[in-house]
Amino acid sequence: MQTVLWTLIFLATYCFMEFMAWFTHKYVMHGFLWSLHKDHHKKDHDSWFERNDVFFVFYAVVSIGCFLLWKYHIFWAGLPIGAGIFAYGLSYFLVHDIFIHQRFKLFRNVNNWYAKGVRRAHKIHHKHINKEKGECFGMLFVPFKYFKK
Repeated sequence: MQTVLWTLIFLATYCFMEFMAWFTHKYVMHGFLWSLHKDHHKKDHDSWFERNDVFFVFYAVVSIGCFLLWKYHIFWAGLPIGAGIFAYGLSYFLVHDIFIHQRFKLFRNVNNWYAKGVRRAHKIHHKHINKEKGECFGMLFVPFKYFKK
């Protein structure tokens, strides 16, 4: 029974992270922490790292914190929550940083309808290089208007 409960918590956390990604992007990254996110829209440096990567580190710390709370028997659901946050972060890294932005030269030839829609939606978002008017959505939930055959 515990395995079923942990699996449900893991899946719920993973799905909730899609909301958190949208919320953080719209109200934090394009809000009061724009100073950390703007180099993602307009690269103003020669480094491979971006100030925007601080957001990845924040969620990694939250995930690790959940693992530690579980390990030291402080919070029994820390393991599935930490794993859900980690799994979403890994998915996000693979889709956003590797597939879309090509920070590593992998998945260059993926060319199905879903991949094209995700790329198209992200390109439209990056068309706006300023803080305002950047259309925001999650990584997995992309409005259907971007999917064309």
